[in-house]
Amino acid sequence: MTHAAMRMPPEWHPQDWIWIGFPHDPVEWPGFLSAAQEQIAAFANAVAESGQQVRLIVRDETNAARARSLVSAAVRIETRVYGDVWLRDTGPLVVLDSAGNRVARRFGFNGWGGKYMMAGDETIGAELAESAGLAVTQSDWILEGGALDSDGTGLVVTTEQCLLNPNRNPALSRADIEQRLARDLGYDRVLWLGDGLINDHTDGHVDNLARFVAPGVLALSRATGTDDPNAAIYADAKARAEAFGVTVREVPSPGRVETDGRIEPASYMNFAVTSKLVAVPIYGTGHDADGVAAIADLFPDRQVVGIMADAVLAGGGSFHCASQQMPAVS
Repeated sequence: MTHAAMRMPPEWHPQDWIWIGFPHDPVEWPGFLSAAQEQIAAFANAVAESGQQVRLIVRDETNAARARSLVSAAVRIETRVYGDVWLRDTGPLVVLDSAGNRVARRFGFNGWGGKYMMAGDETIGAELAESAGLAVTQSDWILEGGALDSDGTGLVVTTEQCLLNPNRNPALSRADIEQRLARDLGYDRVLWLGDGLINDHTDGHVDNLARFVAPGVLALSRATGTDDPNAAIYADAKARAEAFGVTVREVPSPGRVETDGRIEPASYMNFAVTSKLVAVPIYGTGHDADGVAAIADLFPDRQVVGIMADAVLAGGGSFHCASQQMPAVS
């Protein structure tokens, strides 16, 4: 089995289940923990009601009891040790080999550039993979799943702000990183965008900015209102994507979202694609309906729902960040 035969399927590939992390840390969610738990539970319930298995990962028995009070009986609850809920970044990335078999890839994790180190986050990825009966291959560099998005043809989109950040892999050049993306995940073409959203804790993860929705088709945020803080970032991303040759489909942004005067990295692009449903985070702005409708146009084969995520965002992410899918064997 060669590395070259490996390929990470796109998110719209059929899934056997989705893992979702349940918020548990009051320090990370000051004043928002209860509401964040309710919003993650609403996400889990929506996916379960669509007919897909959900594995909700909880920290301990107290949180398991809280989760059970919020989710339907269709949601499977598993207790595991983890710090942050962002399983997109700490969970396993599952690739398929040429025979369609699944292999879990694990990468180094350093708390998003040394900012948020929490017990369990370095081990939860391998633990989840092993619980699913998958072989785990460890790679020799630091990478989070939310830094990447792919279209299933070997094309991946990322941001320079994250993957070339000296707080991740200071000894690796752009060419080194491209070689590792090919070796470990089967990506043979890289679309480099520039910066991610202002005040994104992850140093600009692409899953808050741009997402592939079909082969060669990239959904990208568009500035909303005259005071959208990310207007220049969106324009730069669009120019780079079009110059690369992908088709761009624009989705209106939530506009300017602030908490106590601080710009929040609110984005509809942090949607989670599951087998039958797309869960879109909404924030209680006047642009929510437009954002959900634009994403619904991109997924005519799936139900698309908006679910409140303002409290989830208070902890630094949204539904895509908090989940990780298990692709079905092809």
